Amino acid sequence: MLYAVFMSASPPSLPEPQGLTGEPELLQVSTFTDEPCLRADAARNRARLLEAAARLIAEHGAAGVTMEAVAAAANVGKGTVFRRFGDRTGLLTALLDHSSRKLQADFLGGPPPLGPGAPPLERLRAFGVAVLYRSAEQLDLQLAAQPDPARRFAHPSVGALTTHVTVLLRQIEPDADCDLLARTLMSYLDPALIHHLTQQCGMPLERLEAGWSDLVARVTRTEPVARPH
Repeated sequence: MLYAVFMSASPPSLPEPQGLTGEPELLQVSTFTDEPCLRADAARNRARLLEAAARLIAEHGAAGVTMEAVAAAANVGKGTVFRRFGDRTGLLTALLDHSSRKLQADFLGGPPPLGPGAPPLERLRAFGVAVLYRSAEQLDLQLAAQPDPARRFAHPSVGALTTHVTVLLRQIEPDADCDLLARTLMSYLDPALIHHLTQQCGMPLERLEAGWSDLVARVTRTEPVARPH
């Protein structure tokens, strides 16, 4: 999930509508746990560690993934895991990286309606559905990898998704406070809320999908999608 939106150093809090008419350009950035140019053997070791962590999650859930357990499963020293990922959150975040790359590739250059080529309203509906089902499939991991509350909404991956929603909203409702509305829409797709609604309230994903479509219609003041009878 290591992406940032390419923007000026000091962007205004609410740019003019014409300032974000195209797609945000997402660039890979580095952190202390991510080496920009891994040697071939280091890349293989990193892949082996991630494969071991994925197996542990499949067998025991995210709670069963510790740095010690991953090291044992991959037959390496514990220090190797810490050097590669920094801490447990860094390891879990790296596991989400592949699906995050795919999601961003899909909405930036994939087929419509998620990707370019469809009207912005259709793309916004498709985006929410894609994020909703992706989160539901990886809910245990998503919750375990969430940053602490102080960094949660400022995380680069969240910023990239929010900017995409802002771009679409400005194409639909150019006179609205799209920056704030985008954050309102993104809160509906929060993994913690999805967990609460599906696991604790027993709501099916189909109801959440219909709720997203209804919310988009109300925010954009457009006709809701007709539900099948």
